[in-house]
Amino acid sequence: MSKIIIIGSGLGGLTCGLMLAREGHDVTILEQQRRPGGCLQCFTRSGVKFETGMHIIGSAERNQLLGLIMQYLEVYDKVRLQPLDDDVYDIVVIDDERFVFPKGYDALIESLSGRFPDEAEHIREFFALVKEVANASAMHRLSIDDSDFVITTRYQMESINAVIDRYISDPLLKRVLVGNLPLYAGIKDKTPFSTYAFITDFYLKSSFRFADGSEALSDTMIKLFEQYGGKLYTSKQVVKIECDEHCARTVVTTDGSRFDADYVISTTHPARTIEWLTETKLLRPAYRNRIKDLPNSLGAFSLYIKFKPGAVPYLRSNIYEYPGGDPWECDKYTPDNWPLGYLYMHFSRDESTDTAKTGVVLSYMHYDDVKQWEGTEPMKRGAEYEEFKKRHAEHLLDVIEERHPGFRDLIECYYTSTPLTYRDYTGVEGGGMYGIAKDINLGAAGRVTHATRIPNLFLSGQNINSHGILGVIVGAVITCSEFIPIERIFSEIKSFYDPSLAQ
Repeated sequence: MSKIIIIGSGLGGLTCGLMLAREGHDVTILEQQRRPGGCLQCFTRSGVKFETGMHIIGSAERNQLLGLIMQYLEVYDKVRLQPLDDDVYDIVVIDDERFVFPKGYDALIESLSGRFPDEAEHIREFFALVKEVANASAMHRLSIDDSDFVITTRYQMESINAVIDRYISDPLLKRVLVGNLPLYAGIKDKTPFSTYAFITDFYLKSSFRFADGSEALSDTMIKLFEQYGGKLYTSKQVVKIECDEHCARTVVTTDGSRFDADYVISTTHPARTIEWLTETKLLRPAYRNRIKDLPNSLGAFSLYIKFKPGAVPYLRSNIYEYPGGDPWECDKYTPDNWPLGYLYMHFSRDESTDTAKTGVVLSYMHYDDVKQWEGTEPMKRGAEYEEFKKRHAEHLLDVIEERHPGFRDLIECYYTSTPLTYRDYTGVEGGGMYGIAKDINLGAAGRVTHATRIPNLFLSGQNINSHGILGVIVGAVITCSEFIPIERIFSEIKSFYDPSLAQ
């Protein structure tokens, strides 16, 4: 069996590591932080746990796609999931009007058609297309032969707003349909409709939170990985991947450790990987420049709230609120009108009282807003940075308080983070929430494949295929198909389907 070095212990690295160690390979994962987990990490302040990245997951019922994959990875029954409200998993607020998103295509179509009766037929046609595009992918069908590559390719090259414009006339409905933009940081005229279709389908089928925080998933995966013989080292920051004239041979870390490898899988941002390969000529300058110039997704300002004990009923919905009125415009804020939108969620339900211990509010923030502090260390950025965070937190609370009087009275304390925080703790380029941004205008040049011109160096993580729990796992499956036949992977995942649970 092969000796495989995996760089990064986020979801992509852990999925690759677990799959390959289970196959009998000698697998080592290197993590630059003291704590593994990447975007699955949680942190504790004032005695409560806060989620940092994996806020919501979908399609996680036992017979649904993520549920089947989690069974394949042996984690399904080892982590606790809390379902969101079937009748209202998402709430979108635009122009002070509240729009409810219930579970299931039929229920959502009925809900939207009730508010927009003149668009009823168009709404049905639109969501028929969403389902068709989502089901066209090989992963959704768990079959290579049945994949509809024509549909998939077409809607990777057409923007979300262009497709919506073709089906929908009502200006308000157009905005409502993209009310969950923060889940993928969509940009008008750039983000492909396929991204919208996959994410909409993913959460419409079912929506959950991790009851014990997403770190429960990473802890479980690490335990299984080590049981299969895998080795995980933390505080091992990679500085170089050494190559001979043909292949990658050794991964070097800042402490001088050297890890020889038959294969290397990097789950970090591709730009970081390229920087570790400066001494090889196996990568063409054109490839290096293309990777370096790829746009990254938007970052976020995060407000982590600890509520007063028993003060707030636990909310089993996500609230997307747009003071600016248009989800598409939220990234175009100025210092005077920020924020133009935000996402509000509850976590850490109190099991004894069904009240929320914590809440998280996310609003777009560009990395340029905090770039002046990029050379500083976490917790040591200075008074000006702390004042910057406090000013934004208080202003965000003012906006929420204006729309929901009494909200401030529910808060015991709060903490904040910026794109700079996210970059330093997760290694994401520019603090972007979802890695490399999808842009239809770049065509094939805007996508990064798992294979590189170095024959034994592969890529994985949220920059390959797509972001989010499903996108990252799918990317890992694609990478691991270099070692495990994809047909066998699909067959083993499908084996967990239980016909007795089918409706």
